[in-house]
Amino acid sequence: MVEENNNINISGKSPQAGPDGIFALLMLRFRRQIIMLAHIVVFAASLMMAFLLVNNMQFSTESNWLFVQYPKLLLCFLIIKILVFAYFKQFQGWWRYVGISDLLAIVKASLVSTLILVILWFGLLSAEPLRIYLRDLTTISQAVFILDMFATVVLLGGLRMAVRLYHEEFSTERAGKLKKFLIIGAGNAGEALLREIHRMPVEQYDVIGFIDDDPAKQGMSIHGIPVLGGVDQLPQICKEQEIDEIAIAMPSATAKQMRRVVQICEGAKIRFRTVPSVADIASGKFRVSQIRDVDINDLLGREAIQLDLDMIEQYIKGKVILVTGAGGSIGSEMCRQVCYFAPKHLLLLEQAENALFFIDRDLRANFPQVSMELLICDITDKKRVEQIFERFKPEVVIHAAAHKHVPLMEANPGEAIKNNVVGTKTVADAADRFGAGSFVMISTDKAVNPTSIMGSSKRIAELYIQDLGKTSKTHFVTVRFGNVLGSNGSVVPIFKNQIAAGGPVTVTHPEMRRYFMTIPEASQLVLQAAAMGKKGGEIFVLDMGEPVKIVDLAKELITLSGFRPGEDIEIIFTGTRPGEKLFEELSIKGEDMVPTRHPKIGIWQRNVSLSRELLYEKINNVIAIADTQDYKRIVENIKQLVPEFIGDKKADIN
Repeated sequence: MVEENNNINISGKSPQAGPDGIFALLMLRFRRQIIMLAHIVVFAASLMMAFLLVNNMQFSTESNWLFVQYPKLLLCFLIIKILVFAYFKQFQGWWRYVGISDLLAIVKASLVSTLILVILWFGLLSAEPLRIYLRDLTTISQAVFILDMFATVVLLGGLRMAVRLYHEEFSTERAGKLKKFLIIGAGNAGEALLREIHRMPVEQYDVIGFIDDDPAKQGMSIHGIPVLGGVDQLPQICKEQEIDEIAIAMPSATAKQMRRVVQICEGAKIRFRTVPSVADIASGKFRVSQIRDVDINDLLGREAIQLDLDMIEQYIKGKVILVTGAGGSIGSEMCRQVCYFAPKHLLLLEQAENALFFIDRDLRANFPQVSMELLICDITDKKRVEQIFERFKPEVVIHAAAHKHVPLMEANPGEAIKNNVVGTKTVADAADRFGAGSFVMISTDKAVNPTSIMGSSKRIAELYIQDLGKTSKTHFVTVRFGNVLGSNGSVVPIFKNQIAAGGPVTVTHPEMRRYFMTIPEASQLVLQAAAMGKKGGEIFVLDMGEPVKIVDLAKELITLSGFRPGEDIEIIFTGTRPGEKLFEELSIKGEDMVPTRHPKIGIWQRNVSLSRELLYEKINNVIAIADTQDYKRIVENIKQLVPEFIGDKKADIN
């Protein structure tokens, strides 16, 4: 129901000047009075219809009902019905959105008013003072009351449906040429989406049909729109019907089901839309009509993670939390996830001032209750890092700061050592010295049998953290995972930019495969793993699911953008870049892995084989030559620490 004093124009359109605009303003201003008048007319008409049916549709009879019985009875009917229908709030409705609930309310009000009228009628007839006034009404058939009730329901329901029909069919503006629309899923969500489309104030879509794999639904119609076939018939149906857009109206659809639809339609210039999730619809957060474009996250996403929220809350709540690299893709999401668990104070440490500025605005808008501190700092600056630890005494350190771009680090090997090794060592030493309770280092799948400077630098950082955790009071853990969707420098935003520019989309190798995880999922599992650590020095590995071929990812992004791979947008192969693997190695199964209580987290069991003295000596040797940027010398020294590292056999870059 919409209250009369609601002056907000939800449609966003103002009544236009002229006769139509004035009429619209009058309708809004006196809406309740007009609705009440319409009800009075319907009440009079329904009673008239009841009398006509009882008198065989004759106006002239011996009882002279039209001029004697009808007027006297109408007065009583109007008084009772107006009061009863007002009680049921029938003069406040917005008829353009009438539905089953409104029809049920009409039935209830009509039934109650009829019962009251019947009771009053027999009571009045027996009252001595009113017998003379009502003597002409004693011959009225009791069927008039019942027929009047049914006539009231039919006329009022019909009137309201007529108003809705007018708005949906005749009063809808057209936004140019209508887009031919196909709805996948002939269930509740599909039916609700169709109704919402019909209610749109500006007509945009011509719904051609439904698609559903259920054989029982095929050949049927929903609101006059046919179910044309199954998903496997999509290419043929889209071509024959010249479909412009497809809506996947399956809120509970898995990523695999969504991906199947997109892959089947590969080669068709179609825009893909989807409806909100079941949880969002059930919570009232979104309506079915709030369709959005299908995103690559929908195709690569996985089942929702089950987290031990009590354990994470105990780990975070009421504590001072420091996040390094707070402006980066992972660091910023770690900050968001931490804010959900009510930390005492959140310290955002970042070298890039613009990145820090934007994450600060985001967090303060969404978590105004959380106390925060912005800290510009280079993690290799020992004096500045120790100053921060001494002042704020962080209890939990989440170390997300790192250089992660593989080809760039191949070209600048010394910088990878300084940031990923020296930076990690500096922050970890400060955590140990100033008594932080927990330190979590975020690592990468590229640290497993590394083939790049970046991956090997992260492996060295892991070795240092593992060793330090043996003797420190601070609880040191490492969490490894693969690529995250949409992170800075990842393939997804690069592909999107290339598609927007008209192509080509560049893929390094047709067999290149990578693991992918959404940024929120990775961040949540990092917190879960950190809260699970008990001994210290553990390397937790996140389950990344199945690897995805990068060329398939490129094709799906092109298809989602409404283009045809290989025709509208070319895909070209540029060759593998320095330090890249065709396949990343990351699994929570194997002889080196130990399962944990969480099905998506394992522990990598491989202890540091070097003594602390020898380990530190070799780390210092690598650090000592970092400033030289001498690729060959850096690789030679890395292999002393990480013998499984396969350095790129290239000449000295400098």
